[in-house]
Amino acid sequence: MSQDRFDDLVTVHHGEVFRYLLRVTGRGADADDLSQEVFLRAFKAFGALAEDANVRGWLLTIATNQARNHFRSEGRRKRSYEAVADAGSRESPRGPQDENVRREEREQVAAVIATLPSRQRLAFTLRKFHDLEYRDIGEMLKCSKDTARAHVFQAFRKIRRAVSRSEKNPAEARR
Repeated sequence: MSQDRFDDLVTVHHGEVFRYLLRVTGRGADADDLSQEVFLRAFKAFGALAEDANVRGWLLTIATNQARNHFRSEGRRKRSYEAVADAGSRESPRGPQDENVRREEREQVAAVIATLPSRQRLAFTLRKFHDLEYRDIGEMLKCSKDTARAHVFQAFRKIRRAVSRSEKNPAEARR
């Protein structure tokens, strides 16, 4: 495999890998460091990669493993997702008040996502932001397809519970 082919691979996939890591870590600096490490590891293993390999899945698997290592070394989970804010901003608000309400909702969801266990956070991000199949998520997280589906389900359930609690008690949610 040639250097030009690897350069093309970086050009095509760097943005998605970076965005995935940004969503998982919630910090641009961490995502930048981790994405560099992903492509360094990919470069080292590139020669052994089969011609017909799923390069996107391979890179996201490396990124998932790097994120896991990052979470282990960090030991804390006070991350938020910029991507949640981006996803919610696709609809144009009717006015400044609607925009503030949407921003608060996105921040609340981001805060809940940041508290999820790392496997649920990774599975949720891979499924909902990167549209991966449960089988692929299971391979990346080294679990079964059904376990990957359960991680996503549990993440959704926790997010819905937190949002419904805050809707019932808005004063509590602002604290």
